[in-house]
Amino acid sequence: MPIDYLKRTLRKVRVQTDAIFHVLKSTVGGNAIEKVTDFKQRGRPVLLLYGWGMTRRVFHVLERRLRRDGFVVFSLNLGGFFATYNTRKIEELGKLVSLKIEKLYRKGKLTQKLAIVGHSKGGLIGQYYVKFLKGAEYVDTVISLATPHQGTPWANLATYTPLFILTPSLRQMRPGSPFLKKLNEAPWPKGIRAVSLFSREDVLCPYPSGLLDKKRHPHVENIELKRASHADFLIKKSVYQAIQRNLKGVSKLKKSKMKPGAMAS
Repeated sequence: MPIDYLKRTLRKVRVQTDAIFHVLKSTVGGNAIEKVTDFKQRGRPVLLLYGWGMTRRVFHVLERRLRRDGFVVFSLNLGGFFATYNTRKIEELGKLVSLKIEKLYRKGKLTQKLAIVGHSKGGLIGQYYVKFLKGAEYVDTVISLATPHQGTPWANLATYTPLFILTPSLRQMRPGSPFLKKLNEAPWPKGIRAVSLFSREDVLCPYPSGLLDKKRHPHVENIELKRASHADFLIKKSVYQAIQRNLKGVSKLKKSKMKPGAMAS
């Protein structure tokens, strides 16, 4: 075996291991975070939604980068198993997001339309919110990271474990599930830009699970990222650069503002 090939392989394993360790360490740390978001800033607001079995601590790196570049970034505690690990049904979480966002606008903390960036299951929550809960009144962009829009075969394993009962959202993420069929057939609201960042190296959301249907919805975009695992979407620099480009591109195209304290009817 050539030395260069061995070095590349070992480097790849080390990078993947570091990413997985980061996610596991962040998840075990729970949902408590230091609240440092300053809603008085003029930056573009961005809501981060984390995935199944995770906590919002997994966004530590991404949140720091977004805040450094002038975005007003925040996350929500989505609860779940042990009131922590995001296992509830996606419809319930969509309603939770709706209530939290409406409250922020009602109090005048947010005054312009925001972007949602969702990792894995978080992308499905964001999609459900804008499609079924009038989220388009507050949101103009949904960027999903490694999200199983077409389901993930790993969710089928839940059928034969206690997870089938304890985590109902896993059933929703099975390929061909009634929930995903309903979600994918529903049209994206006018004015919403939907972007899915996916990777063929993502084992948990294997290709083509992460693709949005462009034939039915022409205003969506699928962007492939090279050499990115499921965990890499949370910390890899190239992923962040893709997120940043899409956030800035939309903000230049459409700088929609809302009156302070305005609330959707």
